[in-house]
Amino acid sequence: MNIGLFTDTYYPQINGVATSVLMLKENLEKLGHNVYVFTTTDPKADKNERNVFRVPSIPFKSSRRVGLFYNPLILRRIKRLKLDIIHTNTEFPLGIFGRTIAREYNIPLIHTYHTIYEDYTHYIVKFGALDTIAKKTARRLSKNFCNSADSVIVPTLKVKDLLLTYNVYKPIAVVPTGINLEKYSSGKYSTSEVLKIRKGLGISDQDKVLLYIGRLSEEKNIDELLYGMKSYLKDKEDVKFLLIGDGPGREQIQNCAKELGIWNKTIFAGEKPWDEIGKYYQLGDIFINASQSETQGLTYIEALASGLPVVAKADRCLEGVVEDGSNGYMYHSLEELYNFLDNILYENEHMKKLKNAAVESVEKYSAMGFAINIEAEYKKILNKKRRYSRAS
Repeated sequence: MNIGLFTDTYYPQINGVATSVLMLKENLEKLGHNVYVFTTTDPKADKNERNVFRVPSIPFKSSRRVGLFYNPLILRRIKRLKLDIIHTNTEFPLGIFGRTIAREYNIPLIHTYHTIYEDYTHYIVKFGALDTIAKKTARRLSKNFCNSADSVIVPTLKVKDLLLTYNVYKPIAVVPTGINLEKYSSGKYSTSEVLKIRKGLGISDQDKVLLYIGRLSEEKNIDELLYGMKSYLKDKEDVKFLLIGDGPGREQIQNCAKELGIWNKTIFAGEKPWDEIGKYYQLGDIFINASQSETQGLTYIEALASGLPVVAKADRCLEGVVEDGSNGYMYHSLEELYNFLDNILYENEHMKKLKNAAVESVEKYSAMGFAINIEAEYKKILNKKRRYSRAS
């Protein structure tokens, strides 16, 4: 098949959508398909990348970019590629562009819904009174785009059920995003390499590390973790809270840590290169997260693949990912959070059991398995189109 992936964010940008599209491209190519990515320009992009077409773009919100999607040169190139499938991964400029091309050339359109936009309206609306209107607009935008596709892909049942409440009536397939499991294997990195990074961050060999990796922003609910750490870290000299990542909320989150009096036990390491991120998961003893805005939560799966037990605030998107007492725990209150952390950090045998189970639990999320499942969705829509053509 000749497959066109349309996305506003792509490698070298670091986020869930960019990672998902990159993994999909690489593994669909291993399956023998021709895969073309249409995305935004990025000053850090490799000039020699293969089958990636970038449209002019402008910066927007931290490392994100917005595409100026009308480009006659790319339009001519797309026509020559004779695409069999167009797969959009955004509802914004590049998604609109892909949808337009699909309609123009009568190409089947599949859309992956990656982001619950009503959880992000605070970036646009600064006054609470307008937030209700903004959330309704986000739901309407999501519904209209999904219903304009031939079929929709979502990573979890949580997202499927949400789209049904939006009145999305097109077929919805649940296909969890995969990752390159090998990249996160603890065996890939030497002990000396990991200890060197820990030392550079001010973490001693004896310190226990609670690790957060991800975007530093309001919707990630990091403030809740910081408030929890105020009590938890109070009498624990051997525990540090390490945050790796960047985002629009970094300054506010840092100020919160200072105000709570845990600045000396909280380490903000900043954003790290995507190619090296597997190494940084090895710094932690437990991966912690309180976000309620995830559609799947790839960082949880990455942490488990790295051999880290996960302790996360309960969320439907984690059903089947975090298995209580097996590879981690989901907490409902700060008291539960404290108990789970203690049970893991100070019970060596229990921690060892959780670490082993963590690695085993994510084998189903391989990048190749993800590509095979997406390929099956492509074939469904192409077969449906052929049947419809014969009937006509």
